Amino acid sequence: MNLFTLLWNLLLVAQWIVLAQALMSWLINFQVLNIRQPLVYKIWSLLGRILEPVYAPIRRLLPPMSGMDFTPLVVLIGIMVLKQVLLRNAMAFY
Repeated sequence: MNLFTLLWNLLLVAQWIVLAQALMSWLINFQVLNIRQPLVYKIWSLLGRILEPVYAPIRRLLPPMSGMDFTPLVVLIGIMVLKQVLLRNAMAFY
């Protein structure tokens, strides 16, 4: 396994974690999932502990937008940009 593959897989995992947290927040807000269930709470708190160090600096930079949190969208766009940079420089890893 080379460095390119490792970085690419880390970005894919990060992308899926952000998507899972965003989807889960929608399901909780629409009351499909109940946060009082122990398994749901454990998964929700785990995702929060993983993503909060990434989200906190971005939330400080973004202005308040009437209850909407665009932080996961900004993180996903950042991951996509990093993936494009990685692809354009893939030959440097070989």
